[in-house]
Amino acid sequence: MKFADLRDTDLRDADLRGADLTQADLRRADLTDANLKGADLRGTYLRLTNLTDANLRRANLCGVIMPDGETSEQGCE
Repeated sequence: MKFADLRDTDLRDADLRGADLTQADLRRADLTDANLKGADLRGTYLRLTNLTDANLRRANLCGVIMPDGETSEQGCE
């Protein structure tokens, strides 16, 4: 799903373990309780996305625009 346009998508409880979501547009998506463990989210746009109780363990968040508009450096080397 690299470069995917998933704006405003309902992904509650989605199993996205290990998914390649590099540079995807997930703004305003609902990822409540989604499992993103080990997902590659580099460069993904998460502005205004609901990440309540989402599992982001071991996810690469390098360059991700987070829901609050801040850019994550988690996973950057």
